[in-house]
Amino acid sequence: MRDLVLLVIGTVIGSGIFLVPGAVLRPVGNSIAIAMTVWLTGGVLSLLGALTYGELSAIRPEAGGLYIFIRDTFGRPLAFLYGWTLFFVISSGSIATLAVAFSNYFSEFVPLSPWLAKLVSVLMIAIIAVVNVRGTRQSADLQNITSAIKVAAIVVMSAVLLWSGKNPILSSPVTNAAGNTGSLLSGFGLAMISVLWAYEGWQYATFSAGETVNPQRNFPRAFLIGSAALIGIYLFANLGYLAAIGPNSVAGSNRVAVTAVGAVIGPKAAKLVGLIILISIFSAANSIILTAPRVYYAMANDGLFFKRLSEVHPRFGTPAFAVISAAIWAAVLAASGTFEQLLTYVIFIGWIFYALAAASIFVYRKRAPDASRPYRVPGYPYTPIVFIVAAMALVVNTIVTQPGRSAVGLGIVGLGIPAYVVWSRMAKRNNLEATTK
Repeated sequence: MRDLVLLVIGTVIGSGIFLVPGAVLRPVGNSIAIAMTVWLTGGVLSLLGALTYGELSAIRPEAGGLYIFIRDTFGRPLAFLYGWTLFFVISSGSIATLAVAFSNYFSEFVPLSPWLAKLVSVLMIAIIAVVNVRGTRQSADLQNITSAIKVAAIVVMSAVLLWSGKNPILSSPVTNAAGNTGSLLSGFGLAMISVLWAYEGWQYATFSAGETVNPQRNFPRAFLIGSAALIGIYLFANLGYLAAIGPNSVAGSNRVAVTAVGAVIGPKAAKLVGLIILISIFSAANSIILTAPRVYYAMANDGLFFKRLSEVHPRFGTPAFAVISAAIWAAVLAASGTFEQLLTYVIFIGWIFYALAAASIFVYRKRAPDASRPYRVPGYPYTPIVFIVAAMALVVNTIVTQPGRSAVGLGIVGLGIPAYVVWSRMAKRNNLEATTK
């Protein structure tokens, strides 16, 4: 279970908590109370989703996670579109984003030309690919170490900032908060987008369910512990930033961790924050490439993706070709610089699939109401319903406020439809040939 807890935490904590607190404060008029409420609300919503996925992972402990849930309950076409989008944009774009962020922070220690920066990004992807090809245990050990380091570093940093900071938190004025209900709700919604991005990634743990010992027991506990820990870590870090430099300075900074440590301890200490961020980014990228290829492996087993991706390495026992393929495509995106546009267009669509996966719990329960369930999501049916409604509200808000971007994103996903038709026909033909032999 320790591996799963650290996987959940390590996947979520990338660069967000070091960068986005200002983007959360600004839309709510620099109100500490409202901003902290947004962080808490985002964490609780993620927790509701994690609790729901805990039962799903216990019911269907197979490699592929969300792909398996959607396939079983809503059909192969929707499951394929999720895997298609995950491979070509969501996971690969996330790895590329982290790799480029890694080279940007690395340049603070070693000056890099644009070409060298791209080389560092590609090398980082290559390193985590090699680790994950050579063995799941080695990758999990690396994940545990890097996750533990960054959690300890964030807690220590936040404690120092909170102890040394001279800005009062509880007594800070909130007169700059949004003045009317409409602007308050709008600001809350904008801030929530940044917070949910910071909490993004806990669902990746479901992809590795097929390789988890006693998943019926360990997955629900890991999701609960990991999600609760993330809420505590994020709230504590925000309190540290606020105590160090105050709400106005936090709102005005796009690199709040470096700014806060530099103000309280000094510029040299800010370099240490850069090292922490490097470790955090590396850990998050490693966790994605550790888990996401399990989806492509499951798709290939269903005959709905490149068959080679379903092969397990004879020596290392890992889905090596799936890992290598994902790493190569992420490296292409990182080197070409196209990942930002792709990820911006498509990331909101991920929440459609997150809602679908959560809704599958109702289908599973209806199909087998008397089946043995070692773990049942607490608060059913309200827990998954609240998560689904929140996820769809985020999607609808994106479509309404950014129709052009949304249309492009839906178009990218739609490109998977003809691909599904081709692979589906090939799978049917192969099955027919196998039965006639």
